[in-house]
Amino acid sequence: MNPHTKLISYLSLLLGTTITISSNHWMMAWTGLEINTLAIIPLISKSHHPRAIEATIKYFLVQATASTLMLFSSMTNAWLTGQWDITQLTHPTSCLLLTTAIAMKLGLVPFHFWFPEVLQGSPMTTALLLTTMMKFPPITILFMTSHTLNPTLLTSMAIASAALGGWMGLNQTQIRKILAFSSISHLGWMTIIIIYSPKLTLLTFYLYALTTTTTFLMLNTTKALKLSTMMTSWTKAPMLNATLMLTLLSLAGLPPLTGFLPKWLIIQELTKQEMTVAATTITMLSLLGLFFYLRPRMLLSNHPPTKPHKPHKTMACLQINSPQVAILASLSTLLLPLSPTILATA
Repeated sequence: MNPHTKLISYLSLLLGTTITISSNHWMMAWTGLEINTLAIIPLISKSHHPRAIEATIKYFLVQATASTLMLFSSMTNAWLTGQWDITQLTHPTSCLLLTTAIAMKLGLVPFHFWFPEVLQGSPMTTALLLTTMMKFPPITILFMTSHTLNPTLLTSMAIASAALGGWMGLNQTQIRKILAFSSISHLGWMTIIIIYSPKLTLLTFYLYALTTTTTFLMLNTTKALKLSTMMTSWTKAPMLNATLMLTLLSLAGLPPLTGFLPKWLIIQELTKQEMTVAATTITMLSLLGLFFYLRPRMLLSNHPPTKPHKPHKTMACLQINSPQVAILASLSTLLLPLSPTILATA
């Protein structure tokens, strides 16, 4: 891709995200989402592979449909109530349409069908943007309208997302698809608590984005795209793969790693809200996700061949000269003892 085109695309992503998260008017929020959609399309299709073109078309059609529904929802609310403010979405029909639109943009069940395929057809860096940065504007809109949305509908979609994300991830061998279903499962945790504690949803998203960014950067370093190729990466970069094990376990929410913090707080808040059944259900469903996070870990911890291999030069250079990966890995695994400080500043 031309460097100028790449620069314009990245700047447009930053511009669109900034416009959406800082706006109070529905038209400005919609404009920011459209800028984001148009900016990410060249990044998805830059390889010109048929799978990348298919992913681009799927992404464009789904995002265009979701944006149309969101615009129709806001116009319906403005027609019936006279309000264009995002926080004043009060009409039941508009709330239902908005929930559907945001669920399509995020990839929540039952509108999840596009996300794994788009992620599989995208380059690793673009897949990282799709799972982190592109989720932030829709979650912000959900955050601002959470007090008027239907709690039963959101809880049902959240539990279904956690169930499907864990169940479908068990049958995958492609790493990007595994991370796609991981994203769907984590979105279930964010959605189930947004009615009762919106700030906790943002905290969960921040920690998820941190851990997922670390995972994608490590996988991009080792060039591993399938579970089978991860078996040979141990001898090339042993320290990097050992850190990747811990990051995957943190992404699964295993204590005492960082990823346990949001799940712990969400279960605690759901119990306070007398939603013990929902908390128990989503906790049991997270065990499915824990299993498919352990699969790459078991492959990584496979015994290396008896004949020692010389570390790959590129791997060694990337291990030594990547302080950002080391910092992100440390944050992804060691933040749990700082949970009182994190909660105080949240």
